[in-house]
Amino acid sequence: MSLAILYSRALCGVDAPLVTVEVHLANGLPKFTIVGLPETEVRESKDRVRAALQNGRFKFPARRITVNLAPADLPKESGRFDLPIALGILAATGQIPANKLDQYEWAGELSLDGRLRPIRGALAMTYSASRSGRSFVLPEQNAGEAALVKEATIYPAASLLQLCAYLTGQEPWQPYRGGSAELESNDYPDMGDVKGQMQARRALEIAAAGGHSVLMIGPPGTGKTMLAKRIPGILPPMTGQEALESAAIQSLGSGSFDLANWKRRPFRSPHHTASAVALVGGGSIPRPGEISLAMHGVLFLDELPEFDRRVLEVLREPLESGHITISRAARRADFPARFQLIAAMNPCPCGYLGHYTNKCRCTPDQVARYRGKVSGPLLDRIDIQIEVPALPKEDMLRPGPGESSAVIRERTLVARQRQLNRQHVPNTRLGVQEIEKYCVLDAEGKRMLERAMTHLNISARAYHRILKLARTIADLSGSKPILGKHVAEAIQYRRMGIN
Repeated sequence: MSLAILYSRALCGVDAPLVTVEVHLANGLPKFTIVGLPETEVRESKDRVRAALQNGRFKFPARRITVNLAPADLPKESGRFDLPIALGILAATGQIPANKLDQYEWAGELSLDGRLRPIRGALAMTYSASRSGRSFVLPEQNAGEAALVKEATIYPAASLLQLCAYLTGQEPWQPYRGGSAELESNDYPDMGDVKGQMQARRALEIAAAGGHSVLMIGPPGTGKTMLAKRIPGILPPMTGQEALESAAIQSLGSGSFDLANWKRRPFRSPHHTASAVALVGGGSIPRPGEISLAMHGVLFLDELPEFDRRVLEVLREPLESGHITISRAARRADFPARFQLIAAMNPCPCGYLGHYTNKCRCTPDQVARYRGKVSGPLLDRIDIQIEVPALPKEDMLRPGPGESSAVIRERTLVARQRQLNRQHVPNTRLGVQEIEKYCVLDAEGKRMLERAMTHLNISARAYHRILKLARTIADLSGSKPILGKHVAEAIQYRRMGIN
């Protein structure tokens, strides 16, 4: 047999389209050619495959070898095609049986001695392979990650030699049977470590219950970063689907998904020197950015005005839509971006405006320029804008811990469950028609919101966000209608005069 056909997967955003690997041997001068729009890593695979076969004591054919990666118009990148190419050569030369190769999908990068190295995106590829009805063969380092897809059949392998022993029947081949990954990691920083700041704690509880975005403004050392790092601990536990989506995105990053983070809310905190591409994703081969890697978790932007303004502006669309589309001349990739934005900033360049020590010497123009680095359209998309003032010494000296994250989490879980039972999505994801249906105000609430629209000149977007925020406050209190006090509290979180 001079032709062998195997199946593998490419990566295009979060999708893993099927790739057919066709290996053909022909007479003529020895030559190894790979076609089908391969990137540099794929073109280099012929050298890795040749060395791996020779070091494994296999016969490398002195013939004209043509490898076609179909479809030809789909770009192919990374070393994951090493394994199917090597197996195709062995099958085409009759060194391994070829009758069952089409029952599997194959992915793995070969080292020069034939061992299999871990690959990127194993979780996304396994999910697609399971829907095709074929089993998935991959390096054993990725087996635990791939096994998170419950309906998938996984066959791990440590080396090309071991895999050939399985295929020729010299060793028994059993699917992967990993341990359960249902245990959730609860070692988040505890909210009980925070002293004082009752308004900020209340605002973060509301944000966690409804999935709302938050901006904290206050002098240095008031606990803004400390509060932000404790938000994952008060968020409701991740569902199985949320955990799988988050893990799949993280597996597309620079390395494979760490099983220790299963069902753990991501907390991403990029430095303020991050570029727009680092934040939203991109590159010649599109990769997910920080907003996607924070899927179903928290994206914390500390020192918000220190970010380049053009970098911050790219957050506007993902905050509204929950996804990001990376478009390039030759490629287009879609990534989900359902993250919870938590931002922190100082009130002025020196940081001490409004501090009880009266240290600030910034002029009004300096303060205006500093705050103007954060645009109005971006602020309009942040649901909660709160002040985190300097902590009085009485709060600092008060003994004992505050309310723990576990207690707060119970309340946010109950409120989130009310939302899911009522509308199947958190309040922050309500559409316009759903807002009209589920955010019903009583008479006092309507009058209060009308006065706010008249005196505060709020936009239509801010109007809808106030309603969603009031709905979350009502859910926390167990109220079916939205009362006037719920609307009043929601409005006060939107009155930060930052512009």
